[in-house]
Amino acid sequence: MSIIEDVVSLFAPHSCVGCDVEEDRLLCEGCSESLALVPSRCYRCKAVTPDYVVCEACKPHTPLRQVAVYTHYTGLAKELLHRMKYERARAGAGEVGRLLAAHGAYFPPNLVLVHVPTATSRVRMRGYDHAALLAREISRNTGLLRQRLLTRVGQAHQVGARRAERLRQLEDAFRPIHPECIRGKHVVLVDDVLTTGATLETAARVLRRAGAARVSAIVFAQA
Repeated sequence: MSIIEDVVSLFAPHSCVGCDVEEDRLLCEGCSESLALVPSRCYRCKAVTPDYVVCEACKPHTPLRQVAVYTHYTGLAKELLHRMKYERARAGAGEVGRLLAAHGAYFPPNLVLVHVPTATSRVRMRGYDHAALLAREISRNTGLLRQRLLTRVGQAHQVGARRAERLRQLEDAFRPIHPECIRGKHVVLVDDVLTTGATLETAARVLRRAGAARVSAIVFAQA
């Protein structure tokens, strides 16, 4: 692919994944309103809780204390993320980020947004880290502080892996950076999809060991 073709693939107008109408965006306002919202609940057991907090029964099993999920990983949401991650439709991060910004209301203002870093091999392939773009859009739309406080060490591709396999692959996958910015802070991890929870939990443990007072997360879709 030429440089010109690469630029066009990233920034040219896209058809809405829902209605296929040229809207200069991947998800038009009407179709975004059709997404089924995930109710406030514990991300692990799905028990109803206020403000997406982890229930008392699950707290001993996870370092996360709150995981706000926007929608389900099906239909339009799944297609939108696929375009964003695998078809160079970088503009999708803007759509997803704007929707996630509304979920920022579940968190206090004195927090720091930290994206879950993607494997560097994936970043090289796409030309961008989609999770970093999401964190940037949330920050831009809410004014919440965003910092890069994690780096990715492992290169494992986890699509389709079961929870036990994901946990094995993720051992030592993340490293904290700028620990002085982590200590005592409420860190909110940003990612696109929650499947088994292994990635978020591993990243959260690293941040907790680095001194974070509380670790939560915000994700677009849950499988």
